Amino acid sequence: MLRWLILGLALAALAFWWLTRPLPLSAADLPEHRASLANGERAFHAGGCASCHGTVRDGGKPAAQELGGGLVMATPAGTFHVPNISSHPEDGIGAWTDLEFVNAMRRGLSPDGRHYYPAFPYTSYARADTMDLLDLKAWLDSLPAVEGRAPAHELDFPYGWRRPIGAWKRLFLDDQPVRDVAADEVQIELGRSLVEGLGHCGECHTPRNVAMAMDPARWLQGAPLPAGEGRAPDITGTSDGIGGWSAGDLAYYLETGVDPDYDIVGGDMVAVQENMAKLSEEDRQAIAAYLKSITD
Repeated sequence: MLRWLILGLALAALAFWWLTRPLPLSAADLPEHRASLANGERAFHAGGCASCHGTVRDGGKPAAQELGGGLVMATPAGTFHVPNISSHPEDGIGAWTDLEFVNAMRRGLSPDGRHYYPAFPYTSYARADTMDLLDLKAWLDSLPAVEGRAPAHELDFPYGWRRPIGAWKRLFLDDQPVRDVAADEVQIELGRSLVEGLGHCGECHTPRNVAMAMDPARWLQGAPLPAGEGRAPDITGTSDGIGGWSAGDLAYYLETGVDPDYDIVGGDMVAVQENMAKLSEEDRQAIAAYLKSITD
């Protein structure tokens, strides 16, 4: 009996190891590419990188192009300290290869194969275009190197154990589009890639299931904010969301922070809107077209 028990435990341990192992991309998965700094800057603003990773000094606003990290994020799982992603070779990501960077963004993996916590929104970045990610890495490498590392995360039990995240990823990490877009809907497809991928809008605006993963069946229908205070609104094109706004209203809001009722953007959306204002009008109109297309 004891022998069978030991065998069963060994098989369970092997299955756990197999199901939670990292699944990185290989060099063969990366396209031939010549970096565009202009597109990298666009991806930087679309992803809101500085809003989380900008250097925070004395509790102030994150810096625009000094990416030393330091922002503190309180979540139901505990407290996360946002890391340095500057070009510093030891404290930041300056020594990372393109493949290591893409694996972080699309697979949620560190260069040494550890699982990142999904407080880092790789569940959205997995849907971003790889070319955009490679350009983003080139842009990050062009920004100043910043010394210093963020403190370790302070997480409640059992969240401090990273290995089970591998099983969570098998269930919830998906690089396929949330919404289908017709092949001839070029503008909506551009908006989809920005909203679902780099813009990671679903991370705040989509309800989560019991496993704290975004629920695609309720895509962008509004949700409690991750910090536990306030609520991100429904931003679908239905009557419960922004159905009463025109695409022009929405694009103007992203550019200026002024809504159709002449209210001014507030709360966590301020940083998002500031980033959206740095995109092209074409990108903002595409985001608006995609959101307006979600009517079911």
